[in-house]
Amino acid sequence: MAQNQHLSKTTEAQSSEKKKTRWCDGFKMFLAALSLSFISKALSAVLMKSSLTQIERRFDISSSTVGLIDGSFEIGNLFVIVFVSYFGAKLHRPKLIGIGCFIMGLGSILTALPHFFMGYYRYSKDTFISPLENSTSGLSTCSNNQNLLLNGTSPEMVGKGLEKESGSYMWIYVLMGNMLRGIGETPIMPLGISYLDDFAKEGHSSFYLGNLYAVGMIGPILGFSLGSLFSKMYVDIGFVDLSTIRITPKDSRWVGAWWLGFLVAGLISIISSIPFFFLPKSLDKPQKERKASVPLPVQKEERSQMVNLTKDRQNITKTVNGFIQSLKSILTNPLYVITLFLTLIQASSYIGSFTYVFKYVEQQYGQSASETNILFGFITIPTFATGIFSGGYIVRKFKLTLVGIAKLSFYTSALAFLFHLLNFALICENKSVAGLTLTYDGNNPLSSHINAPLSYCNSDCNCDKSQWEPVCADNGITYLSPCLAGCKSSSGSKKSMVFHNCSCVEVNDFQTRNNSVKLGECPRNDQCRRKFYIYIVVQILIIFSSSLGTISNMMLIFKNVQPEMKSLAVGFHSLTIRTLGGIPAPIYFGALIDRACMKWSINNSGKQGSCRIYNSTLYGNTFFGLSTCLKLPPLVLYVVLISAMKKKYQGKDTKASENEIKAVNEANLEPIRGDDRVDRETHIGEKKISSANS
Repeated sequence: MAQNQHLSKTTEAQSSEKKKTRWCDGFKMFLAALSLSFISKALSAVLMKSSLTQIERRFDISSSTVGLIDGSFEIGNLFVIVFVSYFGAKLHRPKLIGIGCFIMGLGSILTALPHFFMGYYRYSKDTFISPLENSTSGLSTCSNNQNLLLNGTSPEMVGKGLEKESGSYMWIYVLMGNMLRGIGETPIMPLGISYLDDFAKEGHSSFYLGNLYAVGMIGPILGFSLGSLFSKMYVDIGFVDLSTIRITPKDSRWVGAWWLGFLVAGLISIISSIPFFFLPKSLDKPQKERKASVPLPVQKEERSQMVNLTKDRQNITKTVNGFIQSLKSILTNPLYVITLFLTLIQASSYIGSFTYVFKYVEQQYGQSASETNILFGFITIPTFATGIFSGGYIVRKFKLTLVGIAKLSFYTSALAFLFHLLNFALICENKSVAGLTLTYDGNNPLSSHINAPLSYCNSDCNCDKSQWEPVCADNGITYLSPCLAGCKSSSGSKKSMVFHNCSCVEVNDFQTRNNSVKLGECPRNDQCRRKFYIYIVVQILIIFSSSLGTISNMMLIFKNVQPEMKSLAVGFHSLTIRTLGGIPAPIYFGALIDRACMKWSINNSGKQGSCRIYNSTLYGNTFFGLSTCLKLPPLVLYVVLISAMKKKYQGKDTKASENEIKAVNEANLEPIRGDDRVDRETHIGEKKISSANS
């Protein structure tokens, strides 16, 4: 008898050990797969943000159109967010996440596909690169190709067909791919976090989430690194002879191999989806580690009852009414509404700014896309992480009350606003460009860049004024083409080409009498380069001060409503930021930036393409002016919010209670669970900037 009891206990112990091992293996597999999915979605997000300028040039589209492409991610996300939020927890969560990762991968690959169907990129309308041809058409000078220049057509284009034109409606496929990526990313965050929290060991959820987000930081780092690497490569690398390319990565027409990044991100996303299909709907925990719950038969009975309830129209009506009443409750809460509005305006500012900051640095300071990617990768990630942890430490250390938390948010936002104003002093002067900012002889400034008259030094050259083949003279003036510089001859080839006997340069250069020009725009002067280094320091200060208020901002969202309304409050906040911030902000930022363009590319159809060069002063004032207009109202709303909170909590002990202290510990969890906007494009890209004030 005793022996039988011993055998029974041994069998139970072995069964329990096997169950524990099975749960442990399944949980580890899920955690590893979810970590890889976090890496892939952040990678895709950063690549999209850093590739927008390349996409604009490749498809010959305006900044506002690029903004629409960027906002399509949020549009796709909104299509399925309600379905995922409501039905996701009732279905097979790992499989839904796996399907999402697979769709996200397909979206990234679809984004890259137009590259393979558009033909070879022609950076100038009088040049054509072919894998079978080891030459480029000669650049027009003042004394040759007169008739061709008048027509704006080169011999190379005859018979080649218009299918090689870089600008086309194929950018719609990029938009569709980004939208598909938004659809696929939707279930990863809410379902992944909830599954992790449900089956983690008691009290270990925060530890696993911390590890998850720490590993997820590999995505942005990898995204900035790959973005920098691929932007150095020519767009048609592997298909054309690179020795025939005469432009450099700092040329405003340069397009890097943007499509390679999306192929890599797509493959990683698809790979990350595979493990999820082999995971169970729920993990069987060992009995002693199982969270307190009702017995299994009761669970089955309740599940059966829930199925019956869903068929009951009356109960559905009650559920809908309950939801409407809950929504009405939070929307009639003045503290919540004020916080919602101020974070929406802040998020719009940061979303729009981050979308075009890469383009701004390239245009304003003459940095290449590769240099810009490395720069933001190095300064953004560590600065943001340091600010997040510092902000959480301040709240915990001083045990701030809700009013104190609101004040911290106000102070950090005000500090970031003051640092932001320094950007206006760091705007560089306009480049000296003959025909846009100066007369063609280089002697006088132009009041308008539109239809600038020719000078006596090039009026007899019959130049095509729409041509963009910039050359630089020793006097620091950039000319739109060798012909418009009055050059009569040339020597060298490709990137080292030099043009001689340039009459417009000779007029303005009496000292050296050097009337030659080199291919390419003139570099920025030393003063502008010094401003660039100061700009980097200012951005570090802005990011750090903004990220200091991340935790306090999120706590204001869910601590000023009733506890049972917390999830709805965070979810509605996320939906609002996505709808009214993530979609329109890139579009209206881009539309205003387009107004600063001085020289547009013109395709074969005679339509406006992408911008070649901007009015630096107008670009800077527009870019930072719009951001300033969006940063100022939240400061006023913070004052109103603090005043209202003081009245509400007046006479109460607002010193942090145990729940409030606990909320500090949960601060990294709540935004994760409810605010998908914080984790967007991502991409730490949006996570980095928009979450700092969302």
